[in-house]
Amino acid sequence: MSVPFFYEPNIKAGASNFVLSEASSRHCIQVLRMRTGAVLNLTNGKGAKFEAIILSEDRKAAVVQIQSESSIPANQRTLSIGIALLKNSDRFEWMLEKITEIGVSQIFPLTSKRSEQHRFRFDRYQQILIAAMLQSQQCWLPILEEPQSVEKLIQQSYHDLKLIAHCEEDAKNPLQLVSPSLNSLILIGPEGDFSREEIELALQHNFLPVSLGETRLRTETAGVVAITLLANPATDLS
Repeated sequence: MSVPFFYEPNIKAGASNFVLSEASSRHCIQVLRMRTGAVLNLTNGKGAKFEAIILSEDRKAAVVQIQSESSIPANQRTLSIGIALLKNSDRFEWMLEKITEIGVSQIFPLTSKRSEQHRFRFDRYQQILIAAMLQSQQCWLPILEEPQSVEKLIQQSYHDLKLIAHCEEDAKNPLQLVSPSLNSLILIGPEGDFSREEIELALQHNFLPVSLGETRLRTETAGVVAITLLANPATDLS
């Protein structure tokens, strides 16, 4: 059985004892029924990992003793995605979970001319990212941005490699054959695709048009496929 993993954003390097948050304490003591002396791992979501043992079994403020700490390097490649919001929040949540497990670095939820209505629940989505990070035993929490227009992201993108996946019958590069970069951003449109104006704006700002395969994918599926291909390029940087 793997050692339970908990997210504690306020834990600091060099700590000896640490009081778990109420949420972590309740899950640790009440749900998992861990007892004094049991081992657990903690992360602050910024690369720090701590191994600790339980000193007290308080369900609201359990105390742990730090046994060791380490710094986990960030992924060599920064993988960012700008993806259109979906009317069906369950599908959007599924996508957030999966791309976190794969290793996304930053998520830009997008509104576009063809976007559907969406109630953006930042706190809930953040909790989904945290749960996926812990489930996949990672120590870097993806950055979730507030929604913005696709035009704004296109015009303000600072990434070295800028990609746009769309469904127009234009010349496009298969994503798996695109040379990787240390800092990439890919744009994924809504179910109705990006508008012609949005695609043209992206091309004017040096976005490379790419395809994700032979079939037309749902937005959430396209997001997962895109991050998978960027995380596992056919060619390497070395």
